[in-house]
Amino acid sequence: MVKIKICGITELGDAQHAIDCGADALGFVFYDRSPRAITRQRAQAIIAALPPFVTVVGLFVNEDPGTVREIADECGLDVIQYHGDESPEAVRLAPRRAIRALRVKENDTLDEIDRYPASGLLLDAWVTGAFGGTGVLCNWAIAAAIAKTRPVILAGGLTPENVATAIQTVRPYGVDVSSGVEATPGRKDRKKVAAFIKAAQIAAHVAKD
Repeated sequence: MVKIKICGITELGDAQHAIDCGADALGFVFYDRSPRAITRQRAQAIIAALPPFVTVVGLFVNEDPGTVREIADECGLDVIQYHGDESPEAVRLAPRRAIRALRVKENDTLDEIDRYPASGLLLDAWVTGAFGGTGVLCNWAIAAAIAKTRPVILAGGLTPENVATAIQTVRPYGVDVSSGVEATPGRKDRKKVAAFIKAAQIAAHVAKD
């Protein structure tokens, strides 16, 4: 089954709704410049209220390794998502299992995939000066090629309307959505979240068959 991650969580109600709809993982953005940024104190409070079998992912952009470790310990993160310009060495030394986000820019991305000792690769769209959350589609053809060799989490411009086609085209390990299910940056549209998860689950069943 394709795993489903709802990213950019800032409210407990949004987190609980996503879980109730069937989300496998929740993402918390520890990057001050993001409109979806959350403080470690607020994230800790939300995560402490979650049920036990939900994967909690912390997203970081060029953060000091010591700070990453502190936040991971304080908040109880399960997975670290590196979304900046972090080196392979930084990923190797991650205090938790790591996801390396790569912004897909033509076929150059194919040269990068073996450099990072991560549990999986998150593929997002290349937008100059942005580290994600732009709503721009990733190149699905390149993502599909990478998904044949590594666990791929597909991100970038996914919505309830296109996630089924994305899954059928790329055959990813997982899908990741943030802006595509928002009412406003950092707050989720409950109907869109439910529709996204339902569409992804149906598409995953079809792809499996």
